[in-house]
Amino acid sequence: MSTDSPLPILGAVGSPYTRKLRAVCRYRRLPHVFIQNGNPESRGLPKPKVELMPQLILEEDGERKAMTDTTPLIRRLEESYPNERSVIPDDPALAFLDALVEDYGDEWITKAMFHYRWAYAADIDKAGAILPRWSMSQQPDEKLEGLKQLFSKRQIDRLWVVGSNEKTGPIIEASYERFLGAMENHLREHRFVLGNRPGSGDFGLYGQLTQLALFDPTPMETTLRISARTYAWAELVEDLSGLEPVATDWFARDGLPDTFRALLAEIGRVYPPFLLANAEALATGAEKVECEIDGEAYTQKPFPYQGKCLEWLRSDYAALSDSDRTFIDDTIAGTGLERLFA
Repeated sequence: MSTDSPLPILGAVGSPYTRKLRAVCRYRRLPHVFIQNGNPESRGLPKPKVELMPQLILEEDGERKAMTDTTPLIRRLEESYPNERSVIPDDPALAFLDALVEDYGDEWITKAMFHYRWAYAADIDKAGAILPRWSMSQQPDEKLEGLKQLFSKRQIDRLWVVGSNEKTGPIIEASYERFLGAMENHLREHRFVLGNRPGSGDFGLYGQLTQLALFDPTPMETTLRISARTYAWAELVEDLSGLEPVATDWFARDGLPDTFRALLAEIGRVYPPFLLANAEALATGAEKVECEIDGEAYTQKPFPYQGKCLEWLRSDYAALSDSDRTFIDDTIAGTGLERLFA
């Protein structure tokens, strides 16, 4: 991969995953350019097999290709552009814990992001007004109003994708509030999830927080009420290009703080029941995912991608050495996460 020209990132300001990838490139000081999807600069770029945001334009086999999915893209960039600013811990066990946090951010906290944005009137009104204007601000007001109505209806009709409905909404919101409490406690003494330098897990959480904490009115108020530190942290992670990390900035295995273990416990409280039920529904061809989270019934349609997430986590777990796996087992014991690898 050539390092002579900047990497084009095609995405959207309102996309958590776009903000995640862009922040990783900023922190790692990888030359890149950001192109807002729908703007004139996006014309003529190669298209991916599936139109997802963001798209990283890379050269492969002599031609430019659009690649999607931030988790593997971050790891591909680590291999192609190695430097001292890696977001993957050198310790395989810590790297596994980091991947767990990233997956939780990408696949569970995103439920809160989508839910709040399209379940509350103030959030619907703001998103419907602003999202089209990022790429079509020069259109007439009448057309923008029509796009607002069209886009909002389409997104509200897709709330089932993340499992947001009248019954599950309170479960999602309570989970987000507990997550904020865990982050507030952790950030009192630590700069990032795994120490004094950011890992991929930080950027997974940050991506969702760009919307939950920094854009949508209802979760923004919730974030400020419960964890002003998390709000401030999200704004800082936007651009960490000035941070100078050293190897010892990662936590040592015997130095994992209780606040990090509390975050793992919150992840284990909500994410494994869903992942396991989703995998069962996919395996049996069921039309619904049905499980119990926090003593409440949780249902949504099966999500094939999150079935793959469970497979990848289990594959990473199996690839650990015996000693590393023992450390992980001891670390996640009692959190609920151990259910994923039983």
